[in-house]
Amino acid sequence: MIPVRDGVKLQTVILTPVDQHGPLPILFRRTPYGVPEKPPEQMPASLKELAQDGYIFVIQNLRGRFRSEGVFELTSQVDLSNPKATNETTDAYDSIEWLVKNVPNNSGKVGMYGVSYDGLTTALTLLHPHPALAAISEQASPVDQWMNDDDHRYGALRESYDFEYAVMEQADKNSNTHFDFETYDTYQWYLDLGPLSNINAKYLHGKIPYWNSTIDHPDYDDFWKKEAWVRQLHASTVPNLNVAGFWDQEDPWGPWQIFRHAEEHDPDHTNFIVAGPWFHGQWQGPKGEAIGLIPFAGHETAREFRENIEAPFFRYYLHGKGEKPNWQATTFQSGSNSWHSYPLWPPKEAQATNLYLHADGSLSFTAPAAGEGAKAYREYVSDPANPVPYRQRPISPTYPAGDWRTWEVADQRFVDHRPDVLSFVSAPLDRDITITGPLATALFASTSGTDSDFVVKLIDAYPENAQKNGWDPQAGPKPGEY
Repeated sequence: MIPVRDGVKLQTVILTPVDQHGPLPILFRRTPYGVPEKPPEQMPASLKELAQDGYIFVIQNLRGRFRSEGVFELTSQVDLSNPKATNETTDAYDSIEWLVKNVPNNSGKVGMYGVSYDGLTTALTLLHPHPALAAISEQASPVDQWMNDDDHRYGALRESYDFEYAVMEQADKNSNTHFDFETYDTYQWYLDLGPLSNINAKYLHGKIPYWNSTIDHPDYDDFWKKEAWVRQLHASTVPNLNVAGFWDQEDPWGPWQIFRHAEEHDPDHTNFIVAGPWFHGQWQGPKGEAIGLIPFAGHETAREFRENIEAPFFRYYLHGKGEKPNWQATTFQSGSNSWHSYPLWPPKEAQATNLYLHADGSLSFTAPAAGEGAKAYREYVSDPANPVPYRQRPISPTYPAGDWRTWEVADQRFVDHRPDVLSFVSAPLDRDITITGPLATALFASTSGTDSDFVVKLIDAYPENAQKNGWDPQAGPKPGEY
């Protein structure tokens, strides 16, 4: 148990190599999800490359979770102007102070890393880093829960995710709780639920603080602005390897915003970003050779990331071996199935290109002609009683299983031809097109309702060239052949 400034003690597990010879740096991860009860019998894939370099691994439960004392707030608010305030930034600072003074045979250098909430607790150290903190790798950290991380998409509430995650982390201090739905198809469950107020009226009864806050603050008010901790970040304060997934279904916004805010003042060039063809946290899986049905031509992108990027990054800053990255951004192109590094991001050679929606349902790089007229528009009727599903029904609960991880790469034809979905299709491409850099939509729309949410999807339409089975249809494949 590690004591922090207000006397609260935090449950912490310290794993030291059995064959340690000489001082080693500490790799520290802070989590709300629970710490291991014993050393791993087999090295997890996510740690294999790091462990080969030699580290003292430290995992800590956040205050109020499991055996850590205090109250878990499920918040990213940080008030550094109040010397008496405690938060994830101060708890990390105090824990690092204790670790470097009390863990035997440590080198005095500490690194932090983590994905999602563990990435958040890592990233929050950027606001007030301990002097011993030599490098971090925030991976899929949220930064603004109202804008475009877990809970909302530019203010549009992601009801199922917000509700189910709040229950998972605040229903029981000693476990990760999954809400017990009466029906498997959560689309139908939420439709039958009625207004948002029924979640408290029928199920939670006001006992989940974070859900209460979501309901109490529908607009981008001071509550959400204080949660948006990245508004306080304006420099690269610690060498940081930001990691993002192009198909991250939870936190696609955070890593890019941290990267951009740190870039405001980065004279020593210590602010890096890696983006790959991954769902949320997939780069810490064993291989990452595909996402959903989409393979990467033999590339094991997760292993390649850890072996060629993550491990060398920490090796350089914590062990003083190897070379500093000579790039600012590295990405994996899923079309060409190849890694690319860039000295600057966005790349200088990238050219802003417009893609236009036409009133006849076509999509092209040619702007609409002036002669298309003032009535050149498309319209549809949106029925709140029959909302567009975001993945194919039946929709499984967010956690712990189902298709939540890969729905962003799922075939989208299940919503095509709905009366409340407009599709714009281009002619077949006559050349390869590489999309590298930020994407944005300028949408001109009006509504007869009080408000509307618009979702724009850029979809790669695969050729309709069905592959014939490589076996006799009567006999089937030979045993073990496929």
